[in-house]
Amino acid sequence: MVPLALHSVSYAGVWPGQARISLRQFIPKAAQLGFDAVMLMAKRPHLSLLDMTPAARLEIKQLADGHGVRIAVIAGYNDFGAGADVPDVPLREMQIYYIGELARLAGDLGCPIVRIFTVFERDMVPYRTSWNHAVTSLREASRRAADFGVTLGVQNHHDLALHCDSMCELLGEISEPNCKACFDAWSHAAVECVADSDFRQDGSDLAAAVRKMAPYLVHTTVADYVHRPRYKYQPALVNYIREMDALHAVPMGEGFLNYAAFFEALAEIGYAGCVAYEMCSPLRGGGSEENLDNYARRFIDVMKSLAARPSKG
Repeated sequence: MVPLALHSVSYAGVWPGQARISLRQFIPKAAQLGFDAVMLMAKRPHLSLLDMTPAARLEIKQLADGHGVRIAVIAGYNDFGAGADVPDVPLREMQIYYIGELARLAGDLGCPIVRIFTVFERDMVPYRTSWNHAVTSLREASRRAADFGVTLGVQNHHDLALHCDSMCELLGEISEPNCKACFDAWSHAAVECVADSDFRQDGSDLAAAVRKMAPYLVHTTVADYVHRPRYKYQPALVNYIREMDALHAVPMGEGFLNYAAFFEALAEIGYAGCVAYEMCSPLRGGGSEENLDNYARRFIDVMKSLAARPSKG
């Protein structure tokens, strides 16, 4: 079975009602829950560069080593489209520097990957401009990360290059050997569902996306969701119009994603990275620490069950 990592954002209190524990509490918890590795959120209240003095870096590495979990990924938070309304402020330069410093931190912690994003698009910024900003910024950030032996993993989360076809185009244009993909099933599936509701019942599209991403894929983060149908009342018609579904997080295996097909495709391409689990949106059952722990254990159980299934190949 592939190594399993727990993303610290799951216990960072980022949404109302979610339990918050410190980074120094989180690492032992991940080990106690049965995870092989951790993915650390690179901002407060966890692994912020503002707090990571040389002594703190050594402490975190020793804490992880002492509990038998490796630091598999540092999760960076950037948006190369930010600051379009204040072009005199060099926000892209600041973000490139931030990513470079995250790579330095990763090197100090023995972590091979820094997860990063692309661009949230703005109406005021032409698409091609956003694309070029992402390419040039990621190219320069990749070269800085290479100085520390670190790979940048671009996650398909922000607007730009969300679909696997666009992500492959983006990474091909960047053309840096250490700029790869942190490709997640749920976001790709959500985009496909907008265009084709049949995607919910068939995992073949996910498997095809994995095969396409094979040259680039170094990490994936997992979450499972159900669709919440939404409607808006039209008083003059005494009727309703359909709106886009909301997604709501549920325990692994209870949502619409065909993870069996996704993980079978990962095995087919010889995927050797970690699979991380995250809880970074409101959950069915609430955000108590007990419920978070139950979700994390459920993820491990489902992964063990999937690993025990005979391959169709």
